[in-house]
Amino acid sequence: MSWFEGARIAVTGAAGGIGQVTCEVLRERGARVFALDRAETDAGEYVACDVTDEDSVEQAVARIQELAGGVDGLVAAAGVVEDDVAAEEMSAAEFDRVLGVNLRGVFLCCTAFGRAMLAEGAGRIVTVSSMSGNHVVNVPQKQCAYNASKAGVSALTRSLAVEWTSRGVRVNTIAPGYVRTSLLDLKQHQFDGWLSNTPAGRFAQPAEIAKAIAWLLSDEADFCCGSELLIDGGYSLA
Repeated sequence: MSWFEGARIAVTGAAGGIGQVTCEVLRERGARVFALDRAETDAGEYVACDVTDEDSVEQAVARIQELAGGVDGLVAAAGVVEDDVAAEEMSAAEFDRVLGVNLRGVFLCCTAFGRAMLAEGAGRIVTVSSMSGNHVVNVPQKQCAYNASKAGVSALTRSLAVEWTSRGVRVNTIAPGYVRTSLLDLKQHQFDGWLSNTPAGRFAQPAEIAKAIAWLLSDEADFCCGSELLIDGGYSLA
């Protein structure tokens, strides 16, 4: 029997992009998926959650425990990116906004759900970092807040893995390159440059990233501990 059969998995950022497709992939594998987002979605059993609000995250955990009796997995996929703005022109408020979702939000979700998993002695967490965290500085756009936040997610993942793996909770991260989502489509004027620097000659499809997330959750990845799975079509090599 697959681990996914009946597994109770929470996915943040479930109303769109990678999060939404991840919900679909996990449901196809037999998981009971809880779709967390500020915007209502039918990607799974909807639970309202603002990842930047500690009380909201705690309430989401409590709601899932009430509905399902516990939680077996978490995919922390909620994320934002700033507009193309030079670092010296970026306001502290904008920097805080990006890190609030991308890093603090991941911390709040991992620790809140992690406490529930640690209490049961078992659980699996996958965070979503980026090639922009440890592997490249994106060009031509300027996005220092996003890059810093995703590097933080990678470091947080490794730290949690060291602390929690021996207690039954696995934590790993996936680092996508450019993924063809509605968010990426807002920057079509930069597609030619990005594609010319991608040896694979195309962008990733959300389902490719979602299936990699599912693999990290699966029994097949049981020996992965704080691992970062880079999927960028070779962009970081070019």
